[in-house]
Order: sequence, then C-alpha cells, then structure tokens
Amino acid sequence: MFTGIVTAIGTIANVDQRGDIRLRVNAPLDPARIDIGASIACSGVCLTVVERGGEKGDAWFDVDVSGETVSRTYAGMWNEGARINIEPSLRVGDELGGHIVTGHVDSVGTVVKAEEVGDSWRIAIRARAEMSPFIAEKGSITVNGVSLTVNDVRDRSDGTCDFMLNIIPHTAEVTTLGDLKEGDEVNLEIDVLARYLKRMQGLAATR
Repeated sequence: MFTGIVTAIGTIANVDQRGDIRLRVNAPLDPARIDIGASIACSGVCLTVVERGGEKGDAWFDVDVSGETVSRTYAGMWNEGARINIEPSLRVGDELGGHIVTGHVDSVGTVVKAEEVGDSWRIAIRARAEMSPFIAEKGSITVNGVSLTVNDVRDRSDGTCDFMLNIIPHTAEVTTLGDLKEGDEVNLEIDVLARYLKRMQGLAATR
C-alpha cells in the first residue's frame, strides 16, 4: 500500500529487454532501507525490488516489468533516461498524508491543457469513458503516483471526461508533474473508495 506522497524522483538508468523488462532505477534513497522483495511505486506502478546497491543519497534498484504492465501504462514511461516518481511502500507507523493507493494503474489519461495560474499549474486531463464514473469533484485521484484532489469535472458527449487539477509549486518541484505539457500521457488510479461505491451501486441496480 502507498499514500501517493512521492519521496523522490528517480531516473531509469538501464533497460534490459529479456522475456520481461529488467530496469535499473537511480534514486536519491538509502539502499540500506530498500529490501529485496520490497514494493516501490514507480510513477504509480507497484514494482518489486530484485536487487539494490549504491550508497545513501545515491542508490539504485532493479525491478522487472511485465508486458502486461507496459501495456497498461503510458507510452515512453519505461525508456532509458525517463524520470519517474518514487514512493516506497507504507511502513507501520508512517503518516497517511495522501490517500490509500494500491499501485495498480487503472487507465492512461491525456493532458489536454497545462497553464500557469498564479504560482501554480492548472492541468486538465482527459479520462477514458470507463474511468469517468469514478472521478468526482473534490475526490481523490492518483496521477503518475501522486495523490491529488480533483477540482472540477466536465463530462463529454462521448462518455469521456476532463478533470481539472491544481499543482502547487512544491508538488511541481518534488515530482515530475511540473514537467507535464499538453499531449502527454499519465498513469491514473482511481480512489479505492470510488471503486467499491461503483460496485455497490451496480449491485443495487440489479435488485
């Protein structure tokens, strides 16, 4: 489990195409606190550490990425040199600063607007039709592993929707969200509570 509070920005240092993809990620972490077999969210994708090394503040870790994972995440995410948001899994006693995040990407969205408003960035993301029922104003959503609050939702005639986010300067600086521009794709994970409410609503409708 994660909270959507990013602790570091990592860089994909090496891509080894095997049956699956073996990635090496460089990140300003402490390798002594990275366990083999531990889960780390990489731009919202829960991956398992298979090797690690380096030194405090200049660590690296290896993960395997399956074809299924590649197919469900945004294009270019797994390229050498790509920057990704890093969050280690929750430990007992950690502060729950964002919302409950599973690290399972539900869909890919597309940035349709990115503009500076005051000191912040206002970003509009288009979500696919199957995602629209789960996105609500003032609800939570995870974008590239970052827990965010939806400011507004605008439904479209084709079933898709555009939802608006406000990215404050701190968030833009400590995550990759400050790099987003129109046309970029992003990983989306809906709030787990919205998932269960939708399921309950569907069951009630059949009775």
